Amino acid sequence: MEPCRSLALLTSSLGLVAVLVALSTNFWFVALGPSLSAHSGLWPSGDQASVEGYIHVTQSFGILAALWGLVSVSFLVMSCIPSLSAPGRGPLVSTFTAFGAALSLMVAMTVYTVERWNQPRHPQIQTFFSWSFYLGWASAVLFLCAGGLSLGAHFGAPRPGYDTV
Repeated sequence: MEPCRSLALLTSSLGLVAVLVALSTNFWFVALGPSLSAHSGLWPSGDQASVEGYIHVTQSFGILAALWGLVSVSFLVMSCIPSLSAPGRGPLVSTFTAFGAALSLMVAMTVYTVERWNQPRHPQIQTFFSWSFYLGWASAVLFLCAGGLSLGAHFGAPRPGYDTV
């Protein structure tokens, strides 16, 4: 149980850091032209009314994923401290919240990917996804791994029974 819980805590923490960095950085999409280069993120400056709807969806589901990830990490940390946790419940709650974070993040990333992929291209401007975008996808994978490891920690935990009485 301990290796699964420790690995779940590690992957969930890495997923949380990755999603926070991805959400806060400005390198989701890059455009390179003959005389200019530009990059964009999820938080454009200026008039918020002109922001595309898919950006709002990505922001919302990304923030929701970060909150789920924070809850997942919190319950895993509490499960490591016996006085703070109900026996065996920390990894189970962490499983559901890690999978919730992964699902929310996959919705956010899929919406962003599809919308950006289908935008018209200019022949002289090369556009591509950048490292913040890929960090978002990596954090979804990390949260999936954390959920699986938390589930392993839950089912690997000793259950109270006649042996422990």
